[in-house]
Amino acid sequence: MTRLWLVRHGPTHAREMIGWTDRAADLSDRAKIARLAAALPGGARLVSSDLSRAVQTADTLPGQRLPHDARLREIHFGAWEGRRFAEVEADTPDLIRAFWEQAGDVAAPGGESWNAMAARVCQAVDGLLTGGDLIIVAHFGPILALLQRAQGVDAQTVFAQKIEPLSLTQLRFDGTWQVGPINHDP
Repeated sequence: MTRLWLVRHGPTHAREMIGWTDRAADLSDRAKIARLAAALPGGARLVSSDLSRAVQTADTLPGQRLPHDARLREIHFGAWEGRRFAEVEADTPDLIRAFWEQAGDVAAPGGESWNAMAARVCQAVDGLLTGGDLIIVAHFGPILALLQRAQGVDAQTVFAQKIEPLSLTQLRFDGTWQVGPINHDP
């Protein structure tokens, strides 16, 4: 059995879409980070996305570090990277609505679809399901993609779930998926 401890990176305070944009995390809330670290299992393997906001967050947590994995990155917003939703909606209203309301194979120009992101994240995690505890420090989209698979729901259903910065979501895999606390604030 593998227990997954999914941690969303620290806040970036971004007001624009920053999927693959490499922005630092705000890790000034030391008390919250200490509570999060205390809630994690000792001796667990620890992997993160290669983006600095995830790496920096992982650096504050206990665990046996594995190499960073680019497959755990947030969804790539392509031409929408660094732009606010309202700005993108003004340029391509039908496309951005379809991207969020009919998530699946719709992608931003030069970006990736929800299904493509979910497939790469699941592939990365599948290679780590070797038993024991595994802490994964990642992003909103990858955590939702793993939750979507575990719950067997569609993207629109899982989008209703909040995943706050520095929150903890737990999954367990022993041939089938079980879902523990979601978006837990230790």
